[in-house]
Amino acid sequence: MDTPLAIFAGRSNLALSRAIAEKYGTDLGKVTIKPFSDGELYVKYEQSIRGEDIFVVQSTPPPGDNIMELLLLLDAAKRASAKRVTAVIPYFGYARQDRKDRPRVSIASKLKANILSEAGADRILTMDLHAAQIQGFFDIPLDHLYASRLFIDHFQDQPIENLVVVAPDVGSLKMARSYAKQLGASLAFIDKRRPKANVAEIMNIIGEVEGKNILIVDDLIDTAGTLTNAASALKERGALNIMATCTHPILSGPAYQRIEDSPIDQLLVTDTVPLRKPSKKIKVLSVASIFAEAIQRIHTNDTISALFDD
Repeated sequence: MDTPLAIFAGRSNLALSRAIAEKYGTDLGKVTIKPFSDGELYVKYEQSIRGEDIFVVQSTPPPGDNIMELLLLLDAAKRASAKRVTAVIPYFGYARQDRKDRPRVSIASKLKANILSEAGADRILTMDLHAAQIQGFFDIPLDHLYASRLFIDHFQDQPIENLVVVAPDVGSLKMARSYAKQLGASLAFIDKRRPKANVAEIMNIIGEVEGKNILIVDDLIDTAGTLTNAASALKERGALNIMATCTHPILSGPAYQRIEDSPIDQLLVTDTVPLRKPSKKIKVLSVASIFAEAIQRIHTNDTISALFDD
């Protein structure tokens, strides 16, 4: 007999969770999540999940309650005798703290990997980790998806002439090179230094951008300082239209105002994190189909390597 499958969701991104379930062809499972008076969370599955293949969808941006909610959902599923529990984490928060780059700091992403395993996750499904080496922090299987498939399909359907793909920092260079290759575009990157966290200073642009249409690619945008400084520097060098993509639109603090005031014509993002507010410059593409396909392949033990292409 085939193992039954059920998809449940935390509250951090219910719109995406519902879209994933719909693309898969099912409804979200019934679960109660509510706070006590002091803010402590209560989680209960409202249907039997004994012996089932469970997928729990929950992005983990701040606040920390999103992580705690996911941990409680995993723990409850394991204690309810689910056969396998997969944590589906479209945005893996704390991924930027992936190494000890100075004395007396934590490696938060390693800590989070340990906690997820201890809470009962048998497998992790996530997208565009800020640092690929985080996969090695887990002692359970991890499937890493890429939103570039979505963005590249978009630009192949709506091609841009005279295009240069730009990496806003050295860390994004591999991603930008892949975009440039698949879109038949030239490549440039920006050498910057960061005086302190969330502050970026543009240094040098390596590559020809004068008279070119620009596509800046990155995995996440937080305060938008790196992105908007890059766009301004590119415009000063004679760039024409400037577009940008990012998988995870965190967009905290002054991000929206910076984007509105910048020379960026359009920013394409995904729905791994819900937007705090709409913007005429921001367009959202959904990753629901990618996650639904990955869930199907995991459930049937088929390869999902086709979804890994970046």
